Amino acid sequence: MKALESTRDFEATTIKQPYNHSLMIDKNLLKQKIKEYVRNSTFNDSSRINDDTMIFKEGILDSMGLVTLISFLEEEFNIQTEDSDLVEENFETINAIAEFVSRKN
Repeated sequence: MKALESTRDFEATTIKQPYNHSLMIDKNLLKQKIKEYVRNSTFNDSSRINDDTMIFKEGILDSMGLVTLISFLEEEFNIQTEDSDLVEENFETINAIAEFVSRKN
């Protein structure tokens, strides 16, 4: 009976804990998800977007694109973006965005 109670306790504890899927995503998958989002959000030739493409300087996304990108990142990776995070270095490339998301986890 005691072992059964501890199993129930374990299950109850496990169920109550929030699931944070972003912790389980490796960097390559993180970059792939971000790149896919950016490619689907632009009218530009998406084949020229790679991990080091300067997304805003090359006109891939504009300021409205940044707003929707941030919404996507917050929802997809369960992060909170603060005003102090809104600097060019965090969003200029796929690599930079992936690093930003990793730091926020």
